Amino acid sequence: MKVMEKIKQKTSRFVASKHMLSGITVASFLESTIVPLPLEAVLVPLMQARREKLWLIAAMATLGCVIGALFGYAIGYYLFDVIGDAVINTFSSPEQFAKIKQKMDAQGFWLVLSLGVVPIPFQIAMLAAGATKYSLVLFIIATTIARSIRYFGIALIVYYAGDQAERIIRENKTKTAVIVTLLVFLAWLLSALL
Repeated sequence: MKVMEKIKQKTSRFVASKHMLSGITVASFLESTIVPLPLEAVLVPLMQARREKLWLIAAMATLGCVIGALFGYAIGYYLFDVIGDAVINTFSSPEQFAKIKQKMDAQGFWLVLSLGVVPIPFQIAMLAAGATKYSLVLFIIATTIARSIRYFGIALIVYYAGDQAERIIRENKTKTAVIVTLLVFLAWLLSALL
């Protein structure tokens, strides 16, 4: 049996499985903590196949990510001195982390919100928030908003575009990331002025 056929069979079984929702929560947790691969590769086809659970899939993906973000925050808060360098070197560079840590001190909420929306590894923001002892409540709120925008946005595209969603997301990923980041920046700017 070919490898692709095995993958298709396993995917089909997963889509029809009663463990699909818990599986997507675990996958989202892993994506936000140790596997820096975009969850969209799994979410879009899953949402297309299980449209009746579209919003629930988005909610479970958000929940898994928030739990993962709390885990990453805790590592930054409690273990940064012990394992921080290894994690930074895995996902980033010391220079990039120093810049993010500096930004976290100055504009933590907006930084977490903007990094949580775009499809880049979120681990550095989680570690920086924990390492700088950033407000846990504000961190959770920003993470929940950001990942809800991301996952419910995908669900919205699947809801309206159906089988064309994958193509639309692939073709507009960069433009969407730039637009959403600009909108978050404008919201931050307006809140600073008011």
